[in-house]
Amino acid sequence: MSRISSVLTTVVATTACVCASASPATAADPVVSRGVTIPAFYTPPAELPSGNGKLIRHEPLRLGLSLPGLNGRRLPGTATRLMYTSTDTNGQPVAVTGAYIEPSAAWKGSGPRPLVVVGSGTMGQGDQCAPSLALENPLTLNGQTVSFGYETLAVHRLLATGAAVVVTDYVGLGATDRLHTYVNRVDEGHAMLDAARVARSVPGASVTAASRVGMYGYSQGGGASAAAAELHSTYAPEVPLVGTYSGAPPADLTEVTKGIDGSALAGALGWSINGFAQAAPALRDVVEANLNDAGRKALKDISTTCVGDAILGYGFTKSTKWTKSGKSVGEIIAGEPAAQAVLDDQRLGRLKPTGPVRLATGTKDDIVPHAQARQLALDWCEKGADVTYKAVRLPNLGDKLLTNHLVPLLTDQGDAVDWLADRLKGKTTSSNCGTMPAQP
Repeated sequence: MSRISSVLTTVVATTACVCASASPATAADPVVSRGVTIPAFYTPPAELPSGNGKLIRHEPLRLGLSLPGLNGRRLPGTATRLMYTSTDTNGQPVAVTGAYIEPSAAWKGSGPRPLVVVGSGTMGQGDQCAPSLALENPLTLNGQTVSFGYETLAVHRLLATGAAVVVTDYVGLGATDRLHTYVNRVDEGHAMLDAARVARSVPGASVTAASRVGMYGYSQGGGASAAAAELHSTYAPEVPLVGTYSGAPPADLTEVTKGIDGSALAGALGWSINGFAQAAPALRDVVEANLNDAGRKALKDISTTCVGDAILGYGFTKSTKWTKSGKSVGEIIAGEPAAQAVLDDQRLGRLKPTGPVRLATGTKDDIVPHAQARQLALDWCEKGADVTYKAVRLPNLGDKLLTNHLVPLLTDQGDAVDWLADRLKGKTTSSNCGTMPAQP
């Protein structure tokens, strides 16, 4: 059975695959997404353990990029595939998948080995795009889907510091019981914090309840790490969070919608609509009433795509082609208070984050617009947070081409890893909020 049929066949004719939830697949009825058979491991059980951050199941995970090391230990470490419990935006229990990596590198700092929770940047909405699967298969290219594990570099750099790493697949990415709730701050923040909790339960893990914890993410991951820092004090205060790196965070989805509509990553608008309409009836009703047949078809197809598929199939598409009125999706949502409220509720910056945060944003980023990311830093500064703000200054590398968004990821990554490693070692840092007026 295909991913579409297993997740979307319950959708009524007027629904653009935005509220489907399928029964878990069985061993005889595997989920196949764009020609990729999703391992049975990713099908959640009918009943979940009570509590958040509880280990549901685990198994060894072969890292696609690794080397033989001394004493029979492979570099950069030994990986375990995970499924664990979390709570979704509606307060319901949910199963989340991911991976824990015990590093080969020794920890040379004080205290027990620390842990970094990695929230991946945008991978897509099809289950075959899950970050844990990308760790196993860095490149998936079968003529139907294109997925590339570009976060592997950051994971390896973090492991080289001696910290353990746990990567979350977020809610619904990998796990086959629902669609991925793309850029949903509550789902993502909870998934990251519960990944920190579950890491201590992984057999063979050296991290403990006393291990310092850092959050790391860029783009979608930057929003997820920012959300985790904001939600930490009320959702997981026992997690010893000592630092958060948030790169190019989509803090204001109204502004981000404008950035991605018509860009090379226009498909991300479809992932957002699919995910939010699944969880929020107010937005779903507006979408159903305003999409034309082309829009419904596009959103259904987009629900199984990875980044490569979305770029090839929907790059530079404008959402005006998907609506009955010819208005953009952003314009339609803005004109419907109940739907706009759904996006407004996703706004980052209304809560003070726990511990020091480092926020980096490319000054020419037009996909996840620079101005809204900088505003997040200002909002945090106004709340008295310990913020290290970094404006990554580069020339314009091509409007709406993704280059202005992706290049800062690479140019700033080393500094981001070093900053977070210092927090894991217990080194102090100081806010540069006072310099914000002079920074772009």
